[in-house]
Amino acid sequence: MNIDRATIHRVLIIKLRAVGDVLLSTIVLGNIRAAFPAARIDFLTEPPSREIIHGNPGIDDALIFDRRTMSGWDLIRLVRKNAYDLVIDLFGNPRSAIVTRCSGARVRVGYDFRWRKHAYTVVVPPRGGMVHNTQFNLDALEAIGVAIQDRNLYFPTSPEDDAYVERFLRGAGVEGRLLVAINTGGGWYTKRWGLDRYALLGDALVERHNAAVVLPWGPGQLSDVESVKARMRHPAIIPPATTLRQLGALLKRCAMVVSNDSGPMHIAAAVGTPVVGVYGPTNPILQGPYGDRHVIVRKEGLPCLGCNRTKCPIGHPCMLELTVETVLDGVELLLRKNSIQ
Repeated sequence: MNIDRATIHRVLIIKLRAVGDVLLSTIVLGNIRAAFPAARIDFLTEPPSREIIHGNPGIDDALIFDRRTMSGWDLIRLVRKNAYDLVIDLFGNPRSAIVTRCSGARVRVGYDFRWRKHAYTVVVPPRGGMVHNTQFNLDALEAIGVAIQDRNLYFPTSPEDDAYVERFLRGAGVEGRLLVAINTGGGWYTKRWGLDRYALLGDALVERHNAAVVLPWGPGQLSDVESVKARMRHPAIIPPATTLRQLGALLKRCAMVVSNDSGPMHIAAAVGTPVVGVYGPTNPILQGPYGDRHVIVRKEGLPCLGCNRTKCPIGHPCMLELTVETVLDGVELLLRKNSIQ
């Protein structure tokens, strides 16, 4: 369906959460801006993703839905007040579908999910099980005739963010060493490789490559990285608390990142740092780090890989049986692939 672009003056993109998914959705913004250069373009998300969206040149404003202070009715009133002509719901849960339906927009784009499809005037066949998450988002644009000219993610860091990281690294003794970030976090426990194994991996990186191992952390994760550091025979570096933008600046400074499937993994890929992605219940073809510089490691041969379960009924073999040697093989492959010394 091609829509009459001359009638589109105000556009709303909806992607409520999570941080990694919101980052992957930024691939649509440059294309929307190119298709509707004179329109006002807003993006609706939740507080954890504010930094992902704020300052993106593809949008005019970020609308933040904070469930601690706003009701669903408050959100509907806010969206209706802005009188959008086009709403694109990239999230597709019941709340976002209802907000889209109640927006008053003449053109409402969303995916063919159960009853929620009735909220939309343009219904997009969902290919979440067939294509990478970035293309899943772009499908919504192609459904209304928007040409895809830009396939880049956008995650900016400011000079202040870069300076914050440089000040920290100057005092950390990393000069002349291979700077490697190990990200132990992940939204579901089923996506997280063991802390003891990350400690063994960190020691091996120091011994094989004279690596300086940095252990980034976010809310609720400090005890985990402290545990990894305590288990390592060699010193590791725990940075101070960072904002998401500062985290991006830190990951941009690294030669590579080893990470579970998580928001920081996608941030690393977005800032151009190659990633060794540790995968189990999620499918790297659909949800892997974006780009061609990365390497995926899994416990191959398990029939349950890619189960997408947040709880494991059979003892979590995808992570418990994934060896340090397998992940190290992935590290060596990534170093060769990217000509990293």
